[in-house]
Amino acid sequence: MAPIRILIVDDQRLMREGLRTLLELESDLEIAAEAEDGLAALDQYEATHPAVVLMDIRMPRLDGVEATRRLCQRWPEARVIILTTFDDDAYVFDGLRAGALGYLLKDVSGHELAEAVRKVAAGGALIEPSVARKVLAEFARLAEPTRTARDRLAEPLSEREQGILRLLALGANNRQIASQLSLAEGTVKNYISTILDKLGVQDRTQAALCARELGLLKPDA
Repeated sequence: MAPIRILIVDDQRLMREGLRTLLELESDLEIAAEAEDGLAALDQYEATHPAVVLMDIRMPRLDGVEATRRLCQRWPEARVIILTTFDDDAYVFDGLRAGALGYLLKDVSGHELAEAVRKVAAGGALIEPSVARKVLAEFARLAEPTRTARDRLAEPLSEREQGILRLLALGANNRQIASQLSLAEGTVKNYISTILDKLGVQDRTQAALCARELGLLKPDA
């Protein structure tokens, strides 16, 4: 199987080198290119078409939010993970709205980073579990007014589907949801596909926002 190719985007050379060192320890991951800012990231993506982009937020010339927006507009297949500190939360929310599939804190372990890359490369999305609820609350506050999730539902969610959606919104992955609800992991995957269809959304991040709109998460939870 071909390795997962990654583009590292960060204005700090030491950070880029550190990320490269961590990721190259994994036999199924490969660094396709590096970029020191958002403009260079666009050029490197066009040249290498990596499977996953690890994108810093604060960079000269073109920041990570605008770079993500341009990447996803030009290449809809682009899969971007924002790398940040939690102090950059407003930028993170903008990044998710720009098309990023999730974010990680920069103090993430090498194992967690590799697993996140694999997850996003396989078509998944992620929200850092330790701050998922705060992200959801702030993202909902910043989001432009739209129809509520309840208004969009063509068919109501069952009690089981609501329970799975709530756990998903709190940052649980399929295996964790399956363990907590005593279900097979494949069954959870099928439930989530149905939930996404009912909500009319494309990924887990959007579904998590809908969970809040539906009242499955309390703002102060």
